[in-house]
Amino acid sequence: MRKIIMLTLVILAGVTLHTQAKDKNKKPNTAVQQPTVKLVSPSDTVSYIAGMAATEGLLPYLQQSYGVDAEHMADVLRGFEEAQAPTDDSAFKAYAAGMQIASMVNSRILPNMKQAFEGSADSIRQAMFIKGFIAALQNDTTFFAQSEASKLYRQRAEQVVETRNAAYKKENEDWLKANAKKEGMQTTPSGLQYKVLVAGNGPKPKATDKVKVKYEGRMIDGTVFDSSYKRDPQTNSFRCNEVIKGWTEALTMMPVGSKWEICIPQELAYGARQAGQIKPYSTLVFTVELLEIEK
Repeated sequence: MRKIIMLTLVILAGVTLHTQAKDKNKKPNTAVQQPTVKLVSPSDTVSYIAGMAATEGLLPYLQQSYGVDAEHMADVLRGFEEAQAPTDDSAFKAYAAGMQIASMVNSRILPNMKQAFEGSADSIRQAMFIKGFIAALQNDTTFFAQSEASKLYRQRAEQVVETRNAAYKKENEDWLKANAKKEGMQTTPSGLQYKVLVAGNGPKPKATDKVKVKYEGRMIDGTVFDSSYKRDPQTNSFRCNEVIKGWTEALTMMPVGSKWEICIPQELAYGARQAGQIKPYSTLVFTVELLEIEK
């Protein structure tokens, strides 16, 4: 969470505060009055605490970068809520900061936090998120302290990830069970599944041998995440023991000249970790051509 807000604020630091003309005799120093907040549903609660959690690290940044103190916090909030063009007048620095923060919230912070809860029972609603965000900046602890909200948000986000991963893991396990019953599909004791598409008659490589292959890698939904066929040259060379376990096992069973479809369970692939666009607990499906053992 801290990384999200700080990354956004680094971007914010590079924004030049170009402004439109305003009445410089009017100083926006009236405190922002929020309407009464009611947390009616779980989504209200998670949206509110998400808004509060999103302010983590923001106050020190405002103080260090803009010289904004507690006296001008109302100006920050006015600028944040109204998101109008700021002015070059130094009296509007806090106001301008609020408007820039609003832009960052709308373009980066809120979309990222909403995405984290996609597909879950609770969704982050923009209006309640903003109420929580403003409450934290006003040090309004009616429902939560900012530190408490940040902790609760992280817990809820972790629960969402765990639930999503568990569902995806089961989906992949069920896919493997069904796939094992397909004609021509064979399963090794480790759980690796393979189907011989073209039978080769050359030697089989050892784990330490360097081989040349062509391949395409897919998720169980057919999404291609890697393909040597799309590169020039179309071949790839590596030692059999320098790749994931499922590849090593399959390659050392394949005679040169073979073309197989191999289905690698997550235990023989990347397991619980994310690998680029490959999600945790992913079963990987490859079409592999073993061309030669390199000397």
